[in-house]
Formats: sequence, C-alpha cells, structure tokens
Amino acid sequence: MSTLILRTAVKYIIPGMFLFSLFLLFRGHNEPGGGFVGGLVAAAAIILYTLANGVEKAEKMLHVSPQKLIAAGLLVALLAGVTGWIAGKEFMTGIWLDLPIPVMGKFGTPVLFDIGVYLLVTGMVVKVIFTLADTREEGNQ
Repeated sequence: MSTLILRTAVKYIIPGMFLFSLFLLFRGHNEPGGGFVGGLVAAAAIILYTLANGVEKAEKMLHVSPQKLIAAGLLVALLAGVTGWIAGKEFMTGIWLDLPIPVMGKFGTPVLFDIGVYLLVTGMVVKVIFTLADTREEGNQ
C-alpha cells in the first residue's frame, strides 16, 4: 500500500540509508559492521523504495538487475581470495597496500572481500523481495 506520505518520506530517507550502508561497509574491519550488515541496510533502502513506488519503478531506480549485483559480488569476493594465490600465498590471504587512502585508511583484500559481500547480500535480498512483490507475473492476480 503506497501513500503520498510514504512516497514523500522515501525521497528523504533513502539517501541517508545508502550513506549509512556505506559507512557500515567501510568501518567493518575495525568495529562492528562490514559487507553483510551494510548490504542489508542498502537492500532495506531499496525495499522501502519498492514499497512506496512498486517493483517496476524500483527496478528502474536500481539501474542494474539484482542478478548482476549478485554476479559482481561473487566476482569481487573471488578476486579478493585469488589475489593471495597470485602473490604466492594461500587463498584468502590478506594483502594490504602500503599507501593509506584518506578517510578510509589502509586498503587491502579484506576490504575488497567485504565489498563483494556487500554487493552479493544487496543483490540476493533485493532479488527475493522483487520476486515476492512482483504482481506482473502470471498467477498473481
């Protein structure tokens, strides 16, 4: 059930939710947070938008299919693991860059793995919700 109040509130709430999800993603190494929790918050933002505007508008707002998010997340997480092999170490060995990045600090394969998890969790949750909420398919009339 979409109301004018919900549609209006979503316009102001969604950007903050996405920023908070990125905050959780990048702070996850040193404090509570990480890719999983950040991905859930990002998915919650998309779900809120879906509740307010419907699946069709949410798919347009997302600009990419949830399946592509899932595939990208798996690829990024795999890349983080394989980097250790390429460096002659064990799979999933953390490799850190010596150059610190402003605001974020050190960047390494564990952060890359968290980004993969973030994309994967966001894509999986959104795909499930889009499938459950989609009334365009046959049999859901």
